[in-house]
Amino acid sequence: MTVAAILSARPHDVIAIAGDARATEAIALLAEKRIGALPVLDGERVVGVFSERDVLYCLASEGAAVLNRGVRELMTSPAVTVTRDQSVLGALALMTQRRIRHLPVVEGDRLVGLVSIGDLVKYRIDRIEAEAEAMRSYIQQV
Repeated sequence: MTVAAILSARPHDVIAIAGDARATEAIALLAEKRIGALPVLDGERVVGVFSERDVLYCLASEGAAVLNRGVRELMTSPAVTVTRDQSVLGALALMTQRRIRHLPVVEGDRLVGLVSIGDLVKYRIDRIEAEAEAMRSYIQQV
């Protein structure tokens, strides 16, 4: 089970933002799309991740003035990334170790997707349920 399996089952459009965008633009995009994080791009290269947590930490430490700053100044950088061939369990372990909830998926430096901890957990649960159902079917046949 790899990250590629998760990406193949969803739309390929990844919502991202440029580092020179204002924090208010990023927050509006997070709210409009009802998402928790945005990969931050310099061209096609992932340079960071801007998340709800970044907003909260900056607001708590510096106040509302941070909302007029650039995303590049507030994002978490460098971005922790994975490739399509990363195992789901490996990606989950990485998220747990780094205490993050979103992983940009890259090929070289180019962004090809984004997975959340919710995506990975849902995929694992679906697989476990499918295996349990296969086992029940096998037992009933015997």
